[in-house]
Amino acid sequence: MSDATAVGGGIGVGPYAELTFDAEGDVDPGSQDAVSTLEATDLLVFAHGWNSDRSTSTRLFDRFYAPFPGLVGPGVRLGYVGVVWPSIRFSDEPIPDFDPHGALAGPGHGTALDPATLRALGEFWPGRVAELDRIAELLEERPESHAAFTEFGALVRELAGVDTVDAVVAVSAVGAVGAVGAPAAPPAVPAVPAIFTEDVLEVCRALTEGLVEAGGPPGGAAEPGFSLGGGLRTLWTGAKELLRQATYYQMKKRAGVVGERGLGPVLAELAGRRPALRIHLIGHSFGARVVSFSLRAVPDGARYVKSATLLQGAFSHYSFADRLPHDKSSGGALRGMQRKVDGPVVACHSPYDSALKVFYPLASRMAGDSAGLLGLDERWGAIGHDGVQAVSGAPRLTLDAALRAGVPQAGCVSVDTGSVVRRGGPPSGAHSDICHEELARLVVAAGRMGR
Repeated sequence: MSDATAVGGGIGVGPYAELTFDAEGDVDPGSQDAVSTLEATDLLVFAHGWNSDRSTSTRLFDRFYAPFPGLVGPGVRLGYVGVVWPSIRFSDEPIPDFDPHGALAGPGHGTALDPATLRALGEFWPGRVAELDRIAELLEERPESHAAFTEFGALVRELAGVDTVDAVVAVSAVGAVGAVGAPAAPPAVPAVPAIFTEDVLEVCRALTEGLVEAGGPPGGAAEPGFSLGGGLRTLWTGAKELLRQATYYQMKKRAGVVGERGLGPVLAELAGRRPALRIHLIGHSFGARVVSFSLRAVPDGARYVKSATLLQGAFSHYSFADRLPHDKSSGGALRGMQRKVDGPVVACHSPYDSALKVFYPLASRMAGDSAGLLGLDERWGAIGHDGVQAVSGAPRLTLDAALRAGVPQAGCVSVDTGSVVRRGGPPSGAHSDICHEELARLVVAAGRMGR
């Protein structure tokens, strides 16, 4: 029996175990015990992203971890951890390496929720069968009615747990979801996105425009000639994206909670019992937010986190900044947290990531005073789109340069991985195209684990 089978099962490297959290950040005790027994000098801790269920997460861990045994030096004994937290799999959005692009495209797909996605939404929002059935009915029928859009918007707000009055106040005060640069605050109380407070037709029109920019809706065009000129029926593609954004909103809050209140304390306890263990954090998409927020739980002076590699991170590119360019009185939500790492924080970014290039800033900055909802505004950029911003002395490297000459021994560094992170269909583009040996080599370089 292999180490992988003996410890965690399901992937081809070992020793391996999965560390499982619920939506409140509470760890499954059995999974915590399994991780604590892994025999290793260096522990790789990888948190998956948003578009994932349990099966997809395990496949991701298997594929991403596969190259590592052949990359590390003889004195390194790796242990592998997969961080599993409640996310959701939109099965109509193919993942490179796992799903053939366009597999779900074709007549009749359009804006309708496929059965697998509807089941996933039911698990994500338990007890909301009636609301989800009505949402599915509206997306299937696409009525040309302002009242139908209003009803849809109200249902989505209810699912997202957004109180309209409070939301308007929050948006007026802060700007939008992920209002990057808000002072550090508990991750459970982010700003409410304006996509839940603006006129629903305006929002659906902007999201439809975003889908056009990103290459079309998932699974192919909703109908032949998909464009902004198709009347109200076309805007149901934006309505489906609004539903997707509601799950993003929930998972953004959840990722911060799981990181700070769950993963961080678990790793701190493990390090306290095994002080020689070297821990290397890896996160994809909102999983990058999970591992980054776990740094808040690292005790002052502790040196057990030896590297952090953020793959297409779905959070603000100003998160680590001490001062914001547009508000010198405030810093990023993770300001200074890079100093909790006894090694580099490597932010991998790609220009081919449409989810972060188009939808992250769109959802983050949609407010009534925006001059053009798709206009460029650097305040709303994602770290996985253009790397770390407003952090003094943080270098910017190509992937080739980073692999050839290495990365700095400490602090933030941005690495353009667009040479390999480039595959994927609309609307997310290359957001999930992360299973490459080059990225494994980058993790090894960041953690100083190489031959």
